[in-house]
Amino acid sequence: MSSASEMDRRRFIKSSLATVAVAALLGDRALAAPNRRQPNIILINADDLGYADLSCYGSESIRTPNLDSLARRGMRFTSFYASAPVCTPSRAGLMMGRYAVRSGLSYVLFPNDKTGITDSEITVGQVLQKAGYKTACIGKWHLGCTPESHPNRHGFDYYYGLLYSNDMGTMTKQGYPDIPLYRNEEVIERPADQSLLTERYTEEAVKFIRDNKNNPFFIYLPHNMPHWPHHASERFKKRTKAGVYAAAVETIDWGVGEIMKTLRELGLEQNTLVLFMSDNGPVLRPDRPGASAKPLSGAKGNVFEGGQRVPLVAYWPAGIPAGSVCHQPVSNLDMLPTLAAICGGKTPTDRIIDGRNITKLLTNMGKMPDYAFFYNPGKTVPAVRYGKWKLRLEKGRQSVEKPELYNLDLDIGERRNLAKEHPEIVADLKARIDAFLQTL
Repeated sequence: MSSASEMDRRRFIKSSLATVAVAALLGDRALAAPNRRQPNIILINADDLGYADLSCYGSESIRTPNLDSLARRGMRFTSFYASAPVCTPSRAGLMMGRYAVRSGLSYVLFPNDKTGITDSEITVGQVLQKAGYKTACIGKWHLGCTPESHPNRHGFDYYYGLLYSNDMGTMTKQGYPDIPLYRNEEVIERPADQSLLTERYTEEAVKFIRDNKNNPFFIYLPHNMPHWPHHASERFKKRTKAGVYAAAVETIDWGVGEIMKTLRELGLEQNTLVLFMSDNGPVLRPDRPGASAKPLSGAKGNVFEGGQRVPLVAYWPAGIPAGSVCHQPVSNLDMLPTLAAICGGKTPTDRIIDGRNITKLLTNMGKMPDYAFFYNPGKTVPAVRYGKWKLRLEKGRQSVEKPELYNLDLDIGERRNLAKEHPEIVADLKARIDAFLQTL
């Protein structure tokens, strides 16, 4: 990028952020003005996608040309974390910018659970609604399936999808678990045909974009795939020799391509921020082949890097320079305060928000101070990262006999325990854990 182009980009970002900040201060009239500079937001969240399951993150068997293109023309993050290694608490962290232990959603919800997200919580959907956005959740919600916890009641004007994981139901004659597909609060199909889910979600997202092309919009697109059982339609199964897991991921990538094609057609691509991530690491089992977290150790459900470090691709031509790579640790907790800042929304101030506004990193305009990231906190904290150092106190759900300290800059696979060489760092990280636990 030329120096002149870079200067223009920085001026645009500062102008855009200043405009939406003024609009937020002036209220709805300003937000309704025709010259607003609010970007559209599309946040795509895959389910159980591993760190190495995209071509741009090293996969040699799964082809993801559309996501690879966004990474080349945008930013790829190498130290992006889901806030938990399993579905519900990770999604709670993403939606509220708070570790799930604060909202009471620190465990996986099932269809027979009578609990879910409460009215006291504030989601990113609600923040952007108040900033003048039309909002849609298209896909897997998994923050409760009671009427009170439905997406329509927590910041989303439109909902289409499954309320929980695609394996949570008894098998039917149709060959799918007995899971209902919703449009808003109405069941439109039961059981949902999972071979077509990803394609249907894409079609719904494209329609929402077309219907709201004249408004700022926020689409939260949490795919059910490639969570087990893996599904894809026959046309995508035929395109790959790497199995149904690869077909499921490649269908998601196709969907990204369809969405980008629509944005270009409508002249919306330049000022639309597209974010692609995963809710946690992959399931690694011989009977469920296809996923990878290499070169990380661990997988879904644990606090090794492979359980929570996942891909993040960010694309925004008006704000992110092409070919950018960010190595600083960030997490899905950061999405609410960051999108609020970019879009003129207000981050809640009456509660602890664990995420940070990472606009500076996202737009490649500087670095941020190190901060402590806590892996899947509950009554205890199994692990913490601060800068390059990671202290692990649990493996799975069992405490380790001795603390394990890793330099993730040099040892991404967590193979060499440096606790004996650096007792002062162990003590510092333990103190950070203790201080965090005092806030619960």
